[in-house]
Amino acid sequence: ARLCELTGVKPQFGNNVSHSHRKTRRKFLPNLQTLSFFSEVLKQKLSFTAVARASRAVEQSGGIDAYLALANNSVLSRSAMKAKTLIQSKKEFVKEQGS
Repeated sequence: ARLCELTGVKPQFGNNVSHSHRKTRRKFLPNLQTLSFFSEVLKQKLSFTAVARASRAVEQSGGIDAYLALANNSVLSRSAMKAKTLIQSKKEFVKEQGS
């Protein structure tokens, strides 16, 4: 539920430490945002629930198509994996048509 679809970031746990050094458990939630990226290969927008940092990572890699191509499959969600396979199959289809 509170999981980044692109990077796999999930809530972390730790302690609140008071002035008297009493420790109580707490949860650090990721900064999840609904992000939309335009896929050049699929010619459509793809929406993901991802951490704000993922937006910068996608832009640095050259777009959602390049990011998904390089991303580790173990951290991607089902919808991101589906988009990745669609992009890869479309790229292969375009290569075959060009040859």
